[in-house]
Amino acid sequence: MNPKQVKNLLVAQIKLVSANAKSFCVDSEKNFSRKRKLTMEKIIAGIIGMGSGSLTNELVDFFNDSSETPTSSAFCQQRCKVSVEAFETVFRLFSKKLFDSFKADLPILAVDGSKIQIPTDPTDADSFFPGTNGQKPYNMVHLNVLYDIKHQLYLDAVIQKAKFGNEDVALTEMVDRSPLHNALLMADRGYESYNNLSHIQEKGWYFLFRIKDGPTGIKQGLILPDASSYDVNIELNLTRKQTNEVKELLKDKNHYKFISTTKVFDYLPIKNRKSEPTSFYKLSFRIVRFPLSEDTYETIITNLPSKKYPPGEIKKLYASRWGIETSFRDLKYTMGMLDFHSKKVECIQQEIYAHLTMYNFAEMITSHVVIKKKQRKYIYRANFSVAAHMCRKFYRGITSPPDLETIISRNLVPIRPDRHRDRYQSARIFRGFLYRVA
Repeated sequence: MNPKQVKNLLVAQIKLVSANAKSFCVDSEKNFSRKRKLTMEKIIAGIIGMGSGSLTNELVDFFNDSSETPTSSAFCQQRCKVSVEAFETVFRLFSKKLFDSFKADLPILAVDGSKIQIPTDPTDADSFFPGTNGQKPYNMVHLNVLYDIKHQLYLDAVIQKAKFGNEDVALTEMVDRSPLHNALLMADRGYESYNNLSHIQEKGWYFLFRIKDGPTGIKQGLILPDASSYDVNIELNLTRKQTNEVKELLKDKNHYKFISTTKVFDYLPIKNRKSEPTSFYKLSFRIVRFPLSEDTYETIITNLPSKKYPPGEIKKLYASRWGIETSFRDLKYTMGMLDFHSKKVECIQQEIYAHLTMYNFAEMITSHVVIKKKQRKYIYRANFSVAAHMCRKFYRGITSPPDLETIISRNLVPIRPDRHRDRYQSARIFRGFLYRVA
Protein backbone atom coordinates (compact mmCIF):
# COMPACT_ATOMS: atom_id res chain seq x y z
CA MET A 1 0.00 0.00 0.00
CA ASN A 2 1.18 3.52 -0.75
CA PRO A 3 0.72 6.30 1.86
CA LYS A 4 -2.46 7.65 0.29
CA GLN A 5 -4.07 4.21 0.34
CA VAL A 6 -3.16 3.73 4.00
CA LYS A 7 -4.60 7.13 4.91
CA ASN A 8 -7.78 6.52 2.94
CA LEU A 9 -8.16 3.17 4.67
CA LEU A 10 -7.89 4.75 8.13
CA VAL A 11 -10.25 7.60 7.25
CA ALA A 12 -12.76 5.05 5.93
CA GLN A 13 -12.79 3.19 9.26
CA ILE A 14 -13.28 6.44 11.19
CA LYS A 15 -16.19 7.36 8.91
CA LEU A 16 -17.68 3.89 9.30
CA VAL A 17 -17.72 4.13 13.10
CA SER A 18 -18.96 7.73 13.03
CA ALA A 19 -21.81 6.78 10.72
CA ASN A 20 -23.06 4.53 13.54
CA ALA A 21 -22.69 7.23 16.19
CA LYS A 22 -25.63 5.99 18.27
CA SER A 23 -23.86 2.67 18.83
CA PHE A 24 -20.72 4.36 20.11
CA CYS A 25 -22.15 7.06 22.39
CA VAL A 26 -22.13 7.03 26.15
CA ASP A 27 -25.79 8.10 26.03
CA SER A 28 -27.34 7.02 22.73
CA GLU A 29 -30.49 9.10 23.27
CA LYS A 30 -28.87 12.44 24.05
CA ASN A 31 -25.30 12.44 22.70
CA PHE A 32 -24.74 13.73 19.14
CA SER A 33 -28.49 14.07 18.61
CA ARG A 34 -28.05 17.56 17.11
CA LYS A 35 -25.70 18.92 14.49
CA ARG A 36 -22.54 20.32 16.05
CA LYS A 37 -19.23 21.65 14.82
CA LEU A 38 -17.44 18.93 16.77
CA THR A 39 -18.86 15.77 15.26
CA MET A 40 -17.91 12.29 16.35
CA GLU A 41 -15.78 11.94 13.25
CA LYS A 42 -13.74 15.04 14.14
CA ILE A 43 -13.38 13.89 17.75
CA ILE A 44 -12.05 10.44 16.78
CA ALA A 45 -9.82 11.78 13.99
CA GLY A 46 -8.44 14.52 16.24
CA ILE A 47 -7.51 12.19 19.11
CA ILE A 48 -5.88 9.66 16.76
CA GLY A 49 -3.68 12.45 15.37
CA MET A 50 -2.59 13.83 18.76
CA GLY A 51 1.07 13.92 19.71
CA SER A 52 2.84 15.02 22.90
CA GLY A 53 1.87 18.69 22.86
CA SER A 54 -0.64 20.41 25.08
CA LEU A 55 -4.30 19.87 24.21
CA THR A 56 -4.74 23.45 22.97
CA ASN A 57 -1.71 23.25 20.68
CA GLU A 58 -2.78 19.86 19.35
CA LEU A 59 -6.22 21.26 18.49
CA VAL A 60 -4.69 24.30 16.78
CA ASP A 61 -2.51 22.01 14.65
CA PHE A 62 -5.34 19.62 13.82
CA PHE A 63 -7.67 22.44 12.72
CA ASN A 64 -4.84 24.07 10.71
CA ASP A 65 -4.72 27.31 12.73
CA SER A 66 -8.35 28.05 11.87
CA SER A 67 -10.35 30.63 13.79
CA GLU A 68 -12.98 27.89 14.13
CA THR A 69 -10.64 25.84 16.34
CA PRO A 70 -12.63 24.67 19.38
CA THR A 71 -11.45 25.41 22.89
CA SER A 72 -9.96 22.60 24.94
CA SER A 73 -12.98 22.78 27.25
CA ALA A 74 -15.44 22.28 24.39
CA PHE A 75 -13.36 19.43 23.00
CA CYS A 76 -13.20 17.66 26.38
CA GLN A 77 -16.96 17.92 26.83
CA GLN A 78 -17.57 16.36 23.45
CA ARG A 79 -14.98 13.59 23.75
CA CYS A 80 -16.59 12.39 26.99
CA LYS A 81 -19.70 11.55 24.93
CA VAL A 82 -17.75 9.09 22.76
CA SER A 83 -17.32 5.58 24.18
CA VAL A 84 -13.98 3.79 24.37
CA GLU A 85 -15.46 1.12 22.07
CA ALA A 86 -15.46 3.64 19.19
CA PHE A 87 -11.65 3.94 19.28
CA GLU A 88 -11.25 0.22 19.93
CA THR A 89 -13.38 -0.57 16.88
CA VAL A 90 -11.43 1.81 14.63
CA PHE A 91 -8.18 0.24 15.82
CA ARG A 92 -9.32 -3.33 15.21
CA LEU A 93 -10.92 -2.64 11.83
CA PHE A 94 -7.89 -0.71 10.60
CA SER A 95 -5.45 -3.35 11.89
CA LYS A 96 -7.39 -6.16 10.23
CA LYS A 97 -7.47 -4.31 6.89
CA LEU A 98 -3.70 -3.78 7.05
CA PHE A 99 -3.02 -7.40 8.00
CA ASP A 100 -5.30 -8.74 5.28
CA SER A 101 -3.18 -6.92 2.70
CA PHE A 102 -0.30 -9.31 3.46
CA LYS A 103 0.03 -12.91 2.38
CA ALA A 104 1.74 -15.17 4.89
CA ASP A 105 1.75 -18.96 5.15
CA LEU A 106 2.14 -18.83 8.92
CA PRO A 107 1.71 -15.46 10.67
CA ILE A 108 4.16 -15.10 13.57
CA LEU A 109 2.56 -13.29 16.52
CA ALA A 110 3.69 -12.33 20.00
CA VAL A 111 1.71 -11.48 23.11
CA ASP A 112 2.95 -9.31 25.95
CA GLY A 113 1.86 -6.62 28.38
CA SER A 114 3.09 -3.29 29.65
CA LYS A 115 2.11 -1.13 32.62
CA ILE A 116 1.17 2.49 32.03
CA GLN A 117 0.99 5.05 34.80
CA ILE A 118 -1.96 7.44 34.59
CA PRO A 119 -2.93 10.55 36.62
CA THR A 120 -3.41 9.83 40.31
CA ASP A 121 -7.05 9.34 41.25
CA PRO A 122 -7.76 7.76 44.67
CA THR A 123 -11.45 7.34 43.77
CA ASP A 124 -10.60 4.78 41.06
CA ALA A 125 -10.00 1.86 43.40
CA ASP A 126 -9.33 -0.64 40.59
CA SER A 127 -6.21 1.18 39.40
CA PHE A 128 -5.11 3.07 42.55
CA PHE A 129 -2.04 2.07 44.58
CA PRO A 130 -1.39 3.95 47.84
CA GLY A 131 2.38 3.56 47.62
CA THR A 132 4.67 2.02 50.22
CA ASN A 133 7.93 2.97 51.95
CA GLY A 134 7.46 6.67 51.34
CA GLN A 135 6.42 6.19 47.73
CA LYS A 136 3.79 8.56 46.36
CA PRO A 137 0.40 7.07 45.48
CA TYR A 138 -0.27 6.36 41.83
CA ASN A 139 -2.75 4.84 39.38
CA MET A 140 -1.90 2.34 36.69
CA VAL A 141 -3.46 0.40 33.82
CA HIS A 142 -2.13 -2.69 32.11
CA LEU A 143 -1.99 -2.89 28.31
CA ASN A 144 -2.03 -6.37 26.73
CA VAL A 145 -1.36 -6.63 23.01
CA LEU A 146 -1.22 -9.14 20.17
CA TYR A 147 1.63 -8.15 17.84
CA ASP A 148 2.56 -9.25 14.32
CA ILE A 149 6.34 -9.75 14.46
CA LYS A 150 7.03 -9.78 10.72
CA HIS A 151 5.02 -6.71 9.74
CA GLN A 152 5.41 -4.91 13.09
CA LEU A 153 1.72 -4.21 13.59
CA TYR A 154 -0.55 -4.38 16.62
CA LEU A 155 -3.50 -6.66 15.81
CA ASP A 156 -5.44 -6.59 19.07
CA ALA A 157 -5.31 -5.10 22.54
CA VAL A 158 -6.96 -5.45 25.95
CA ILE A 159 -6.72 -2.68 28.56
CA GLN A 160 -7.14 -3.69 32.20
CA LYS A 161 -7.07 -1.83 35.50
CA ALA A 162 -3.69 -2.79 36.97
CA LYS A 163 -4.93 -3.91 40.39
CA PHE A 164 -7.06 -6.61 38.79
CA GLY A 165 -5.07 -7.11 35.61
CA ASN A 166 -4.77 -10.69 34.39
CA GLU A 167 -2.49 -11.41 31.43
CA ASP A 168 -3.78 -14.96 31.06
CA VAL A 169 -7.38 -13.77 30.70
CA ALA A 170 -6.27 -11.15 28.16
CA LEU A 171 -4.33 -13.76 26.15
CA THR A 172 -7.22 -16.22 25.91
CA GLU A 173 -9.63 -13.40 25.03
CA MET A 174 -7.46 -12.18 22.15
CA VAL A 175 -6.78 -15.70 20.87
CA ASP A 176 -10.43 -16.79 20.98
CA ARG A 177 -11.75 -13.76 19.05
CA SER A 178 -8.96 -13.63 16.47
CA PRO A 179 -10.20 -14.24 12.89
CA LEU A 180 -6.94 -16.02 11.96
CA HIS A 181 -7.24 -19.72 11.22
CA ASN A 182 -3.56 -20.48 11.70
CA ALA A 183 -0.68 -18.66 13.38
CA LEU A 184 2.34 -19.12 15.63
CA LEU A 185 1.98 -17.36 18.98
CA MET A 186 5.07 -16.62 21.09
CA ALA A 187 5.19 -15.48 24.70
CA ASP A 188 7.68 -14.95 27.50
CA ARG A 189 7.76 -16.58 30.93
CA GLY A 190 4.70 -15.81 33.00
CA TYR A 191 2.28 -16.95 30.31
CA GLU A 192 3.04 -20.63 30.79
CA SER A 193 -0.13 -22.43 31.82
CA TYR A 194 -1.99 -25.44 30.52
CA ASN A 195 -5.11 -23.32 30.04
CA ASN A 196 -3.34 -20.82 27.77
CA LEU A 197 -1.73 -23.58 25.71
CA SER A 198 -5.04 -25.41 25.39
CA HIS A 199 -6.84 -22.31 24.08
CA ILE A 200 -4.14 -21.94 21.41
CA GLN A 201 -4.33 -25.64 20.53
CA GLU A 202 -8.15 -25.44 20.25
CA LYS A 203 -7.75 -22.46 17.91
CA GLY A 204 -5.60 -24.61 15.62
CA TRP A 205 -2.54 -22.42 16.20
CA TYR A 206 1.03 -23.23 17.13
CA PHE A 207 2.56 -21.95 20.37
CA LEU A 208 6.15 -21.23 21.36
CA PHE A 209 6.49 -20.12 25.00
CA ARG A 210 9.56 -19.54 27.08
CA ILE A 211 9.11 -21.34 30.41
CA LYS A 212 10.94 -21.46 33.72
CA ASP A 213 14.23 -23.32 33.42
CA GLY A 214 14.20 -24.54 37.01
CA PRO A 215 12.20 -27.34 38.61
CA THR A 216 9.03 -25.21 39.01
CA GLY A 217 6.42 -24.35 36.39
CA ILE A 218 5.19 -26.67 33.66
CA LYS A 219 8.40 -28.73 33.83
CA GLN A 220 7.53 -29.75 37.37
CA GLY A 221 6.58 -33.40 37.53
CA LEU A 222 7.70 -34.26 34.00
CA ILE A 223 10.45 -36.83 33.48
CA LEU A 224 13.07 -35.08 31.36
CA PRO A 225 16.61 -36.11 30.38
CA ASP A 226 19.43 -35.38 32.80
CA ALA A 227 21.30 -33.37 30.18
CA SER A 228 22.02 -29.73 29.50
CA SER A 229 20.21 -29.76 26.13
CA TYR A 230 17.32 -31.89 24.92
CA ASP A 231 14.21 -32.02 22.76
CA VAL A 232 11.45 -34.20 24.24
CA ASN A 233 7.94 -34.90 22.90
CA ILE A 234 5.20 -35.01 25.54
CA GLU A 235 1.57 -36.09 25.25
CA LEU A 236 -0.31 -35.18 28.43
CA ASN A 237 -3.80 -36.29 29.29
CA LEU A 238 -5.10 -33.71 31.74
CA THR A 239 -7.84 -34.55 34.22
CA ARG A 240 -9.46 -33.19 37.35
CA LYS A 241 -10.52 -36.59 38.68
CA GLN A 242 -8.61 -38.59 41.31
CA THR A 243 -10.11 -42.05 41.48
CA ASN A 244 -7.93 -45.03 42.30
CA GLU A 245 -7.76 -45.93 38.62
CA VAL A 246 -6.71 -42.40 37.69
CA LYS A 247 -4.07 -42.36 40.45
CA GLU A 248 -2.49 -45.42 38.84
CA LEU A 249 -2.44 -43.61 35.48
CA LEU A 250 -0.89 -40.50 37.06
CA LYS A 251 2.22 -42.50 37.85
CA ASP A 252 3.06 -42.16 34.16
CA LYS A 253 4.07 -38.52 34.56
CA ASN A 254 4.78 -37.84 30.90
CA HIS A 255 1.29 -38.93 29.82
CA TYR A 256 -1.10 -38.04 32.65
CA LYS A 257 -1.45 -34.91 34.77
CA PHE A 258 -3.87 -33.92 37.51
CA ILE A 259 -5.27 -30.36 37.35
CA SER A 260 -6.44 -28.98 40.66
CA THR A 261 -9.89 -27.40 40.88
CA THR A 262 -8.19 -24.24 42.16
CA LYS A 263 -6.46 -23.77 38.78
CA VAL A 264 -8.22 -22.32 35.77
CA PHE A 265 -8.75 -24.82 32.97
CA ASP A 266 -11.66 -24.20 30.64
CA TYR A 267 -11.80 -27.57 28.92
CA LEU A 268 -12.50 -29.82 31.91
CA PRO A 269 -15.48 -29.74 34.31
CA ILE A 270 -14.63 -28.46 37.77
CA LYS A 271 -16.70 -31.14 39.48
CA ASN A 272 -16.74 -34.84 38.57
CA ARG A 273 -19.15 -37.36 40.06
CA LYS A 274 -17.81 -40.82 40.73
CA SER A 275 -20.52 -42.34 38.57
CA GLU A 276 -19.52 -40.24 35.56
CA PRO A 277 -16.70 -41.34 33.24
CA THR A 278 -13.35 -39.67 33.71
CA SER A 279 -12.80 -36.67 31.44
CA PHE A 280 -9.39 -36.18 29.85
CA TYR A 281 -8.00 -33.37 27.73
CA LYS A 282 -5.07 -34.25 25.48
CA LEU A 283 -2.32 -31.65 25.11
CA SER A 284 0.68 -32.40 22.88
CA PHE A 285 3.91 -30.41 22.97
CA ARG A 286 7.71 -30.48 23.00
CA ILE A 287 10.07 -29.33 25.73
CA VAL A 288 13.19 -27.92 24.07
CA ARG A 289 16.24 -26.79 26.04
CA PHE A 290 19.22 -25.20 24.32
CA PRO A 291 22.26 -23.10 25.31
CA LEU A 292 22.38 -19.31 25.00
CA SER A 293 25.97 -19.04 26.20
CA GLU A 294 28.49 -21.22 27.99
CA ASP A 295 26.59 -21.16 31.27
CA THR A 296 23.02 -20.06 30.42
CA TYR A 297 20.18 -22.07 28.89
CA GLU A 298 16.69 -21.41 27.59
CA THR A 299 13.72 -23.75 27.88
CA ILE A 300 10.88 -23.58 25.36
CA ILE A 301 7.52 -25.34 25.20
CA THR A 302 6.09 -25.61 21.68
CA ASN A 303 3.88 -27.75 19.48
CA LEU A 304 5.78 -26.96 16.27
CA PRO A 305 6.79 -30.12 14.36
CA SER A 306 10.33 -31.21 15.23
CA LYS A 307 11.34 -32.12 11.66
CA LYS A 308 10.64 -28.66 10.28
CA TYR A 309 11.61 -26.77 13.44
CA PRO A 310 14.68 -28.30 15.14
CA PRO A 311 16.14 -26.59 18.24
CA GLY A 312 18.25 -24.22 16.12
CA GLU A 313 15.15 -22.89 14.35
CA ILE A 314 13.27 -22.67 17.64
CA LYS A 315 16.07 -20.51 19.02
CA LYS A 316 15.92 -18.14 16.02
CA LEU A 317 12.15 -17.88 16.19
CA TYR A 318 12.09 -16.99 19.85
CA ALA A 319 14.82 -14.40 19.38
CA SER A 320 12.52 -12.57 16.95
CA ARG A 321 10.03 -12.06 19.79
CA TRP A 322 12.19 -9.16 20.97
CA GLY A 323 10.43 -7.02 18.37
CA ILE A 324 7.41 -6.63 20.63
CA GLU A 325 9.63 -5.26 23.41
CA THR A 326 11.10 -2.55 21.18
CA SER A 327 7.62 -1.72 19.87
CA PHE A 328 6.52 -0.81 23.39
CA ARG A 329 9.39 1.68 23.58
CA ASP A 330 8.35 3.29 20.29
CA LEU A 331 4.71 3.29 21.33
CA LYS A 332 5.37 5.02 24.64
CA TYR A 333 8.11 7.48 23.78
CA THR A 334 8.03 8.02 20.02
CA MET A 335 4.25 7.96 19.60
CA GLY A 336 3.72 9.79 22.90
CA MET A 337 1.50 7.30 24.69
CA LEU A 338 2.77 8.59 28.05
CA ASP A 339 1.45 12.09 27.30
CA PHE A 340 -2.26 11.97 27.95
CA HIS A 341 -4.64 14.90 27.53
CA SER A 342 -7.16 13.98 30.19
CA LYS A 343 -7.33 12.66 33.75
CA LYS A 344 -10.40 10.49 33.18
CA VAL A 345 -9.68 6.79 32.77
CA GLU A 346 -12.14 6.42 29.88
CA CYS A 347 -10.48 9.26 27.97
CA ILE A 348 -7.05 7.76 28.64
CA GLN A 349 -8.24 4.45 27.20
CA GLN A 350 -9.42 6.37 24.13
CA GLU A 351 -5.91 7.72 23.66
CA ILE A 352 -4.26 4.33 24.16
CA TYR A 353 -6.28 2.84 21.30
CA ALA A 354 -5.65 6.01 19.28
CA HIS A 355 -1.88 5.67 19.73
CA LEU A 356 -2.01 2.00 18.74
CA THR A 357 -3.84 3.05 15.58
CA MET A 358 -1.35 5.80 14.76
CA TYR A 359 1.56 3.43 15.43
CA ASN A 360 0.17 0.99 12.84
CA PHE A 361 -0.44 3.90 10.45
CA ALA A 362 3.16 5.11 10.75
CA GLU A 363 4.68 1.63 10.67
CA MET A 364 2.74 0.64 7.56
CA ILE A 365 3.88 3.72 5.66
CA THR A 366 7.48 3.52 6.90
CA SER A 367 7.86 -0.16 6.01
CA HIS A 368 7.07 0.59 2.35
CA VAL A 369 9.60 3.42 1.98
CA VAL A 370 12.48 2.28 -0.24
CA ILE A 371 15.89 2.55 1.44
CA LYS A 372 18.72 2.67 -1.08
CA LYS A 373 21.48 0.18 -0.39
CA LYS A 374 25.02 1.52 -0.34
CA GLN A 375 28.47 0.22 0.52
CA ARG A 376 28.22 0.71 4.28
CA LYS A 377 29.35 -1.14 7.34
CA TYR A 378 25.77 -1.71 8.52
CA ILE A 379 22.36 -2.16 6.95
CA TYR A 380 20.26 0.94 7.53
CA ARG A 381 16.56 1.41 8.27
CA ALA A 382 14.31 4.43 8.62
CA ASN A 383 14.53 6.43 11.82
CA PHE A 384 11.11 5.65 13.28
CA SER A 385 11.05 8.80 15.39
CA VAL A 386 11.36 11.01 12.30
CA ALA A 387 9.07 8.73 10.29
CA ALA A 388 6.32 8.84 12.93
CA HIS A 389 6.53 12.64 13.05
CA MET A 390 6.22 12.89 9.27
CA CYS A 391 3.37 10.35 9.15
CA ARG A 392 1.44 12.36 11.72
CA LYS A 393 1.93 15.51 9.59
CA PHE A 394 0.75 13.56 6.56
CA TYR A 395 -2.31 12.36 8.48
CA ARG A 396 -3.15 15.97 9.32
CA GLY A 397 -2.69 17.03 5.70
CA ILE A 398 0.38 19.20 6.35
CA THR A 399 2.68 17.22 4.05
CA SER A 400 2.13 14.78 1.20
CA PRO A 401 3.98 12.29 -1.03
CA PRO A 402 6.60 12.26 -2.48
CA ASP A 403 8.05 14.66 0.14
CA LEU A 404 6.89 12.27 2.85
CA GLU A 405 8.88 9.31 1.52
CA THR A 406 11.90 11.48 0.65
CA ILE A 407 12.31 12.82 4.19
CA ILE A 408 11.81 9.37 5.72
CA SER A 409 14.37 7.78 3.39
CA ARG A 410 16.97 10.45 4.22
CA ASN A 411 16.78 9.95 7.98
CA LEU A 412 18.25 6.55 8.70
CA VAL A 413 19.75 4.64 11.61
CA PRO A 414 22.05 1.59 11.40
CA ILE A 415 20.91 -1.90 12.34
CA ARG A 416 23.56 -3.32 14.68
CA PRO A 417 22.89 -7.04 15.17
CA ASP A 418 23.87 -9.04 18.26
CA ARG A 419 24.05 -6.00 20.53
CA HIS A 420 23.19 -6.78 24.15
CA ARG A 421 22.69 -4.71 27.23
CA ASP A 422 21.47 -5.60 30.69
CA ARG A 423 17.75 -5.23 31.19
CA TYR A 424 16.57 -2.95 33.95
CA GLN A 425 13.22 -2.05 35.45
CA SER A 426 12.48 1.46 34.28
CA ALA A 427 10.79 3.88 36.63
CA ARG A 428 7.10 4.56 36.19
CA ILE A 429 6.46 7.80 34.38
CA PHE A 430 3.53 10.14 34.10
CA ARG A 431 4.27 13.47 32.50
CA GLY A 432 2.21 16.23 34.08
CA PHE A 433 0.11 18.57 32.00
CA LEU A 434 2.35 21.57 32.79
CA TYR A 435 5.45 20.07 31.19
CA ARG A 436 4.39 19.30 27.65
CA VAL A 437 6.14 19.97 24.41
CA ALA A 438 5.07 23.37 23.10
